[in-house]
Amino acid sequence: MITDLKINEEKKKEYYEKGYWTHDTIRDVWERQARANADKEYVADDQGCRMTYGEVNDAASRLAAWLVSQGIKPGDVVTLQFPNWAEFTIAYVACFKAGAVIQSLARNFNGADLTYAMNLVESRAYIGPTSFHGVDYEQQILDIADDIPTLKVIALVDKKAPKQTDLPTVAEIVATTEPLAEKVPVESDQVACLLSTSGTTGKPKEVMLTHNNILFSERVFTSELGRTQGDVMFMPSPLNHATGFFHGLISPLLLGGRAVLQQDFRPREAIELMNAEGVTWSMSATPFIYDMLNVLDAEDGLAFDTLRLFCCGGAPLPPALIERAARYGVLLCEIYGSTESCPHVFVPPEKCAEWNGAWSGVPFAGIEVKVIDEAGNEVPRGAQGEEISRGPHMFVGYLNERDRTDRALDDEGWFYSGDLCYMDEEGRIRINGRKKEVIIRGGENISAREIDDDLIGAPGLANSATIGTPDARLGERICTFVVPSDPAAPPTQDGLIAYLRERHVAKRLWPERIEIIEEIPIPVSPIPDTGDGSLPPALLFALLASSGAAAALCARRKQDP
Repeated sequence: MITDLKINEEKKKEYYEKGYWTHDTIRDVWERQARANADKEYVADDQGCRMTYGEVNDAASRLAAWLVSQGIKPGDVVTLQFPNWAEFTIAYVACFKAGAVIQSLARNFNGADLTYAMNLVESRAYIGPTSFHGVDYEQQILDIADDIPTLKVIALVDKKAPKQTDLPTVAEIVATTEPLAEKVPVESDQVACLLSTSGTTGKPKEVMLTHNNILFSERVFTSELGRTQGDVMFMPSPLNHATGFFHGLISPLLLGGRAVLQQDFRPREAIELMNAEGVTWSMSATPFIYDMLNVLDAEDGLAFDTLRLFCCGGAPLPPALIERAARYGVLLCEIYGSTESCPHVFVPPEKCAEWNGAWSGVPFAGIEVKVIDEAGNEVPRGAQGEEISRGPHMFVGYLNERDRTDRALDDEGWFYSGDLCYMDEEGRIRINGRKKEVIIRGGENISAREIDDDLIGAPGLANSATIGTPDARLGERICTFVVPSDPAAPPTQDGLIAYLRERHVAKRLWPERIEIIEEIPIPVSPIPDTGDGSLPPALLFALLASSGAAAALCARRKQDP
């Protein structure tokens, strides 16, 4: 059982008194909706799988019974590694029925990634595919099983390929196991889910979210966006993200609505899928809607038949993109938050056109936001400072990392985002950038420090410094400034990528552009405290600019196709 939660007791009492928190768990909400909507479709994917609330509930009850029979106890961590398949719903509901804590990991995690992440949380069980996109997940988990001492249970989903070993599949378990007979005791203040997030050091942190955190966040999310039971959610984002899991599946659950998942995002296929399924809203990173609008612009007669609201997170929305979407009848709604702080600032749908990208939004009901200076004092309206927030949505700490928790989350419940912003007299907030050394590429947090660490030892490389550079589609791209050990033979991007590939570094951490410079500039004034001794990205970019490197990069970017 995970017990090291950081919750302010006064705020906890207040949240219960105001009804923001209740004694319901996600399992309790699920079971009520399953009874009320047994014959209604809950989820479909683009691979042909469709399941009603009743079908998911029955299968999940059987899988939960099997997990319990295998020794899974309340509070144990179960790791899920899934593509965007409807079968994920069976697994997540089963975990909640068994009282387990879910750790949902990216499908591109390799053996080393899995070993680190699963050991960090002392995972007791793993559920994932047999094979997918050429990766043998079955053999991968078997190869590392002995390196994860707590791992006792493995189950597979044979959606794309038959199993090659005697490990059980979810389909076999469901076919041979009776439903769970008794309700496992679980409390709403307990941790429900662990989500991995990148930090400035590169080592992922496991963000702890309780049942109450998730339920409050998704209730206020759906309510303030005006969603109803008749709405159909389209979700192309990965299910290891809060966006994919919570917005994609928990939000429709609260409404008694439908969710549609796309395995691999392809813009034209996404449009066709949404039209066929009657999708009315979606939430994802900006690149998804950017690519779909490009397809619509290029193909006469193609349109969004039913999509009316698309919520975007990960980067500020350009006004031109909002205007393009409006021409196709879609409101682009900016959403701001993080894995720790969930979405807590949003542009109300009725303000999307009026504000046209000028504001990141206002806080959701029940959530407090302040803007502070370096000394922790609230700044005047209109002045820039760091965005901090607190409320019933807020995470309850990083698992087994109290120091990191205390740096990010104070005793009064305020979370220090590391993002710069200002607030006007009306309470409207504009997010301007980050203090933290994190690149946000397509909605995914990537540690600049981790990229530089991975490059240590690369042939021809003396030093490097990685930053995010602006990109219209992805928000940011990865650019690494490289100091060669021999100026006459500087390293190439292909050479660096080959080095990273040989070291089995995930593709998401490969530089997308390199720039050769003579040296990494060193500041002469005191370095602001980042908590880990690293250069803040804003300072790094400024120093590079002073050396002419960043300016040259920006000039070249304007000429790029």
